[in-house]
Amino acid sequence: MENRERLSSRIGFILISVGCAVGLGNVWRFPYITGKYGGAAFVLIYLVFLVILGLPIMVMEFSVGRASKRSAARSFHVLEPKGSKWHLASWPIMAGNYVLMMFYTTVGGWMLIYIKKMLAGEFVGENIDTAAIFNDMLASPSAMVTGMLLVVIIGTAVCSVGLQKGVERITKWKMSLLFVILIMLCIRSVTLSGAAEGLSFYLVPDFSKIAEAGIGNVLYGAMGQAFFTLSLGIGAMAIFGSYVNRDRSLTGEALNVCILDTVVAFLAGLIIFPACFAFEVNPGEGPGLVFVTLPNIFNQMAGGRVWGTLFFVFMSFAALSTVIAVFQNLISFYQDLWGFGRGKAALINGLVMAVLSLPCALGFNLWSNVRLFGFDIQGFEDFIVSNNILPLGSLIYLMFCTFRYGWGWDKFTAEADTGNGVRFPKWARFYVTYVLPVIVLIIFVMGYVQAFGGK
Repeated sequence: MENRERLSSRIGFILISVGCAVGLGNVWRFPYITGKYGGAAFVLIYLVFLVILGLPIMVMEFSVGRASKRSAARSFHVLEPKGSKWHLASWPIMAGNYVLMMFYTTVGGWMLIYIKKMLAGEFVGENIDTAAIFNDMLASPSAMVTGMLLVVIIGTAVCSVGLQKGVERITKWKMSLLFVILIMLCIRSVTLSGAAEGLSFYLVPDFSKIAEAGIGNVLYGAMGQAFFTLSLGIGAMAIFGSYVNRDRSLTGEALNVCILDTVVAFLAGLIIFPACFAFEVNPGEGPGLVFVTLPNIFNQMAGGRVWGTLFFVFMSFAALSTVIAVFQNLISFYQDLWGFGRGKAALINGLVMAVLSLPCALGFNLWSNVRLFGFDIQGFEDFIVSNNILPLGSLIYLMFCTFRYGWGWDKFTAEADTGNGVRFPKWARFYVTYVLPVIVLIIFVMGYVQAFGGK
């Protein structure tokens, strides 16, 4: 594809990849499961799994993308051995991007709505019922659909401008501002009276807490978080690999992405844990921590209206970074499959996503009685992606890059090691070929056990 778009810089590639990886899993899920599973000791276990689970698969996605110069829609066609059927994996991987966006756009809309609520002072005053405010938002079809549509419009607008002028430029500014806001919020949180206890919980490992939470639960929680935080298995990393040149090794670039992704999650913890302990709130309360508990904390904090607004701006940036990255992946499918221009592909996908996202937006109100295998609509869509598409898609990339009947180890490592930087370790061949696929399958099976074991 001679006229294929390219990213203008290495930093653009890294920040876009980080933007795709940095999502609500970093700043929504990571803090509450860290609180649930023992604090600093859990963080150490999570970091180990991030290196041994997430990093190798990310290198493989980057390599498939760069070698094929195609999205997941056509990359397997280009690289697979003649007569093989690896290209059939393109369809479920592509579908995974759509299902992810079907619920992610709605949750991203929550963040935008909460910016407005914070600015309007809805969480300021005595006896504020933050749970009621959150539930009232969910119960409003107009609020849910409007928030979702705003996210879809932003994704469509940014991606329609172009890869360099739109996706890359906006992502650079957005990720830079995200880090500035993060650091400001961290400084405010760690200087609160009573924050020291939260810092100790978060930074000083106490392995007795692992036993209290259950070693099996902790290990699975760490594996799941390390695995899902990087948005692996849906070709979202492969697409950005397809836009870069070959002057840098991909292991080193994947390592940079993992480090920055972890820094965001770590800083999010530095915001939440000191604040929770300063105001005597349980940090392991679950997903409601962000929308119910933290607004209460901001209400009690000096200048809380400002800090709360900044926090949800940060949350919106995290959500939109993933939305824009996945939207770019969707656009690339249409470009690779049918030769559509960027504007046409962006418009079609914007319209498609607006329609496909309606069930999730309405699943909290008009369609709140709908149940699919025991899940509400958002829960079912999340289950399809998190417990099926991501692990199975990652398994496909693993097998494709290591098995002799796929692209194969030699071709994979040759691509990964092209350019300056860290090389993919040769000694890891046995591990990524035979051990890592088993770990991914365990994560897949455990997802079903946790989802249906008690039903």
